[in-house]
Amino acid sequence: MAPKRVARNPELIPGVRKVSRSKMYHKRGLWAIKAKNGGKFPHHERAAAASPVVEKLPKFYPSDDIKKPLSNKRKPKPTKLRASITPGTVLIILAGRFKGKRVVVVFLKQLSSGLLLVTGPYKINGVPIRRVNQAYVIGTSTKVDISGVNVEKYDDKYFAKQVEKKKKKGSDEFFETEKQEKNALPAEKKDDQKAVDAPLLTAIEAVPDLKAYLGARFSLKAGMKPHELVF
Repeated sequence: MAPKRVARNPELIPGVRKVSRSKMYHKRGLWAIKAKNGGKFPHHERAAAASPVVEKLPKFYPSDDIKKPLSNKRKPKPTKLRASITPGTVLIILAGRFKGKRVVVVFLKQLSSGLLLVTGPYKINGVPIRRVNQAYVIGTSTKVDISGVNVEKYDDKYFAKQVEKKKKKGSDEFFETEKQEKNALPAEKKDDQKAVDAPLLTAIEAVPDLKAYLGARFSLKAGMKPHELVF
């Protein structure tokens, strides 16, 4: 057992010590330390502790909760093309602007977004060069020769809408120009449509009844089961 520690200057009664303050000063040798350091006690500055960074809270809080977008760490995978869809395959569109018709289009190529680049041709069934999701088409066994069609310039940026700043107009001018702006189509787009359709029309006219097939409507009669049909 360790011996009990005895104080240098024990307290006789509360507030009164055995040795006076001045005598204790000499007894501890503090005078020698002070004389050694030029009449002053040595002073060591404490290293400043790094204060934690506290984010200042705003004075007011928003009335509605602000939704933070979740981090998406998934890497996009390229859309796998169905085996029945190849360049030149005739497809039947099932949804979208041209649904309800027998709109049969010629598949040209798959874009980087996974969408299909197709055309009517426009002169036969009114379908222009457009993008279609392969989930909304049926692949047929009919094929068209597209060896003469050049589609290198067509990508997803080609179909991006150009947003232009419009000046404020009066009520009369607004309704007059609105119809013109909707119907206006750049001359460059019209030339591109003709350039793509020209070799296709030549290839289609060379095959008997193919032009009538492309312009016909697609429909199902009572009792017909689509999954049992061969297109």
